[in-house]
Amino acid sequence: MDTKLDMFDDNISASSQLEGDMSIPGARKNTSQIGAPDFNTLDEPIKETFLRDVRAVGVKFYHVLYPKEKSSLLRDWDLWGPLVLCTFMATILQGSADSMYDGGPEFAQVFVIVWIGAAIVTLNSKLLGGNISFFQSVCVLGYCLTPVAIALIVCRVILLATQTKLAFFLRLVTTTIGFVWATYASFIFLGESQPPNRKPLAVYPIFLFFFIVSWLVISHT
Repeated sequence: MDTKLDMFDDNISASSQLEGDMSIPGARKNTSQIGAPDFNTLDEPIKETFLRDVRAVGVKFYHVLYPKEKSSLLRDWDLWGPLVLCTFMATILQGSADSMYDGGPEFAQVFVIVWIGAAIVTLNSKLLGGNISFFQSVCVLGYCLTPVAIALIVCRVILLATQTKLAFFLRLVTTTIGFVWATYASFIFLGESQPPNRKPLAVYPIFLFFFIVSWLVISHT
């Protein structure tokens, strides 16, 4: 009888050792990783979702104006900020059209320059061996238009006054600062994604991209 009880106890201990957790090891621990939400966004109110996205866009604008933290635009990329900047600049620049036109081509021109230009710069980066995705590069180039957009606002205010050589000089200085700032910020975010021996080839299209957009700003009268 004792032998049967010992065998029964041995079977219970063996079965208890075989018991395990069917959940994936480390699944709960990994939820705190970057980019993994710790809540279900489907149950989140629309207002909170909207405010959270707006705050995320605002943080990216801040990082462009103060280009020190390099991973924010690359890790959590989006196209809302570039779309807002492109629409804003196209709306203001369309006022430079001749009176015999309705301003539509100038609005479309800004969209073509921004989006097609960003796509060409990204394609050049990929062909040079850059380790960055297409939409990450477009996101960075779009957000880095922020200094140029600020320069456009300042130039628009200067245009309200009587146009003199001093006024043109102020517009030139403002646009130049915006151009240099945008080029520097984009290089901070995209520079490390390029091979060291090919960085000059990657910087030149970025320089040309922001130069063309800045030229639209300074030529706006």
